[in-house]
Amino acid sequence: MSPTGEAAVGSDGPRLIGKATVETLTIGCIAQVIKDGEARRAEILSIKETKSGRQYYCNFDNFNKRLDEWVPVSRIDFDKPVEWPNPDKDKQKDDKKGKKTTAAVSKKQPSKKNSRRVSKREQSIASEDQTHPWSEFVENQQKNKKDAREKANASLEIGATAGIGPDEMEIDEDETPASAAKKESLTPFSREQEIEKLRTSGSMTQNPAEISRIRNISKVEFGRYVLFPWYFSPYPEVYGQEDSIYICEFCLSYFNDIKSFARHRHKCTLHHPPGNEIYRDDFVSFFEIDGRRQRTWCRNLCLLSKMFLDHKTLYYDVDPFLFYVMTTRDEKGCHLIGYFSKEKESTDGYNVACILTLPQYQRKGYGRLLIQFSYELSKIEGKLGSPEKPLSDLGLLSYRQYWSENIIDLLLKFGERDEPCTIEGIASHLAMTTQDVEHTLQALKMQVYHKGEHKIVIPEKLVAQREKSRAKQKRLIDPDRIQWKPPVFTASSRTWAW
Repeated sequence: MSPTGEAAVGSDGPRLIGKATVETLTIGCIAQVIKDGEARRAEILSIKETKSGRQYYCNFDNFNKRLDEWVPVSRIDFDKPVEWPNPDKDKQKDDKKGKKTTAAVSKKQPSKKNSRRVSKREQSIASEDQTHPWSEFVENQQKNKKDAREKANASLEIGATAGIGPDEMEIDEDETPASAAKKESLTPFSREQEIEKLRTSGSMTQNPAEISRIRNISKVEFGRYVLFPWYFSPYPEVYGQEDSIYICEFCLSYFNDIKSFARHRHKCTLHHPPGNEIYRDDFVSFFEIDGRRQRTWCRNLCLLSKMFLDHKTLYYDVDPFLFYVMTTRDEKGCHLIGYFSKEKESTDGYNVACILTLPQYQRKGYGRLLIQFSYELSKIEGKLGSPEKPLSDLGLLSYRQYWSENIIDLLLKFGERDEPCTIEGIASHLAMTTQDVEHTLQALKMQVYHKGEHKIVIPEKLVAQREKSRAKQKRLIDPDRIQWKPPVFTASSRTWAW
């Protein structure tokens, strides 16, 4: 084996190169793995034994973390050399477990009383930085984080982004939240650029420990579709040992073998979500489902959605939520497309708690229908609504597009009627919060300061883009078809019934 250059995936320095076998390939190695018919560099993050044999969890170079996947031995090219884990890093770990080094003994150790428990991330950084005392390192880390937060908040106050804080934006690993917010404030919004950025960088998450968890489900058979999960979902541990799990597309019950699933399908009588149908047109239907009344179905829905949402942390306490499920119909029944959940009583005025379009229906306009339906309900309630933060990366893209399109359409109508326009007026017409409206205007550079007053202008480029997208847009929610009244709940029906 011989030293080689830097490794872009999972490396902190030079690595050793050599041949590997199925028995010697370990966690931390970087191997050539076949993906989409092409050999790509990928780091082995975990190894498990399944009924079909050994599988490796791979993180591919220059691909979004959601594209990590479990691969069988057959997809690993053992003819090409493997990059082994850095031995120097392993030696440092051994030194920490064994006796203290001379440098470590000479440093003054902080007392347990005054020191806080440090995270694993800080421990890993500290093990590589042996030039500073531990207490000084922790203090510097805290100071840097505080400065970054202050700068990020300062950029938000001037409307750097479309209503989304730096923790929810896509940030490269070498960027701080402050620098990313500043960068976005100087760069015009481009959907193509953001999609490309999502492909080549990892998703941000509300809980950093959640996204680092290894995906436990390899494949899901859901109706006539085969789905490949993006993230970890807390299904029973035994399901992680299966090559594929089976989920009933109507009742959402899950099974780990085909025989049990086949018996269930013969007995299952459900052909639509177990709730009230509140909307139907020629293409889709919406059902309202109370998490308290249909607890098992809603929990199963949360488990399914967690495989495709990194921000989602609620799986079992579904009682305080209403679920609005969008389906498409055929002779077999109503097939799940996506859904959004909503708190029965939100203290922050959120009209969406969680929103998802299943992967097989994404990029087809369904996400926009879900968002529009949530705002149509807010209009019936007579309230201003906004989605709960933080949004997922794809959710952020969808909301930004919805906000910009509707604001531009409304401003063009105001211009035709020669009516005065204010941010409060836009918010009232569209049932959006003034913060979402203002941040969207600023992100699109439509709000200017002229002769001592703020004015709203529409660049011709945005008008042309909107006309082009309107020509492609085929489906919209018809508000007249919504058969719904805002539900009224007692204090006991909003929470668990202990």
